[in-house]
Amino acid sequence: MGFRPNYNQQRAERNRAKQQKKQEKLKQQQEETARRKAAREEGPAEAVTLESDVNKVMMSNDAKR
Repeated sequence: MGFRPNYNQQRAERNRAKQQKKQEKLKQQQEETARRKAAREEGPAEAVTLESDVNKVMMSNDAKR
């Protein structure tokens, strides 16, 4: 004869799994947020550099004419 189901233990296992999944999701969201913030901070500096490069090319093209 089999064991009787232990509903409290099963519910506790489900709740532990849910909590772990929530923690993993939260950690992933925080990592992505940090990555986006880092990219945003780097972005404007790169944009200025690209603008100055474009301006240099435009000026050199004008000088060649």
